[in-house]
Amino acid sequence: MTSKLYVARSTRIAARKLDNEMMIMSAVDSALFSLNKSATIIWEAADGSSTLEEIVARRICSRFDVSLSDALRDAEECVRELTEHGILLLSEEPLPAATLAKAANA
Repeated sequence: MTSKLYVARSTRIAARKLDNEMMIMSAVDSALFSLNKSATIIWEAADGSSTLEEIVARRICSRFDVSLSDALRDAEECVRELTEHGILLLSEEPLPAATLAKAANA
């Protein structure tokens, strides 16, 4: 990964946590997703001001026996797929609250 990616939850979804997994439905294409523990951790931490690398280092690597490079590679693949479905927003710069609100109304 060559640049920092900031990640935020989309407001155009419906979500419910069941045990340690998150069930999410995209308002963009009505796709239903069941996030595993790692993806749920990333989704919950996606606040627009934290980079994906920070989230992975602090919340994934500290809980699971995985190297930062391996976890980051898997996390990037996961968030890019979720971004394609409108569940997450990605940016090379922090996403201020105003930007997130605009994305919700788009």
